[in-house]
Amino acid sequence: MSSTSVPRKLIDVSYAEYAREYLRNLGMEHHMEATGQATQRKITLESLDLVHARRPDVQIFNELLVQYPRPGQKKPGQVVPDNMVVLHDEPIEADGSFNVPTQDAEPFWMLEYVSKSNKRKDYDDNYDKYEKELKVPYYLTFYPDEQELTLYHLKGKRYVSVKPNAEGRYAIPELDLELALLDRWVRYWYRGKLLPLPAELQADLDVARLQAKEERLRAENAEQRAKNAEQRAKALERELEELRRRLK
Repeated sequence: MSSTSVPRKLIDVSYAEYAREYLRNLGMEHHMEATGQATQRKITLESLDLVHARRPDVQIFNELLVQYPRPGQKKPGQVVPDNMVVLHDEPIEADGSFNVPTQDAEPFWMLEYVSKSNKRKDYDDNYDKYEKELKVPYYLTFYPDEQELTLYHLKGKRYVSVKPNAEGRYAIPELDLELALLDRWVRYWYRGKLLPLPAELQADLDVARLQAKEERLRAENAEQRAKNAEQRAKALERELEELRRRLK
């Protein structure tokens, strides 16, 4: 199926049916997820949402079916990354599936978190799809149980593992982003600064509120001390005037 010879609406209709067929045929293992996989997806979504707030062109998707044409085959290729990043200035509409022929941008970065005790996907097959068929520029794999993190970058026709920089992080220059393991999870740095998680943001807010309260109390105490000093001065002045009156 070629996107140049078939109208977009017809491609959307046929791809929608392929998406429904894909969902109908999912095995039970695809509806189960290890805690490590779920936790890392949550961390990634929360972190890259902060990147999106600064760079709207960085758009992240969560377990979205990606469908793409395969030369000489009627049925499209299909893959579901744990997370996917697409670079595009305009909002991307992908209702149910991301159909490459009808989108104005292609996947830029695929992220997958693998638990050997609960493999929901054929990750070796996915590697080939990303490298040879979709030609996705970046691909990340993380094994939470083994603490194995690898970031691949497409160089020509093959993936090459990215080497850590001087800070021990793996850089994606196009996103102003770095990543590395921190406290057993993949964490993200944007323009050199660690992206906080919501719990950390709340903790920072609580600290800021406490500091503001302490400053307010200090100011109120200083104001009260000033009033007390003024009252003492006035009392002393009255006592001095009374003493002068008696001495006359």
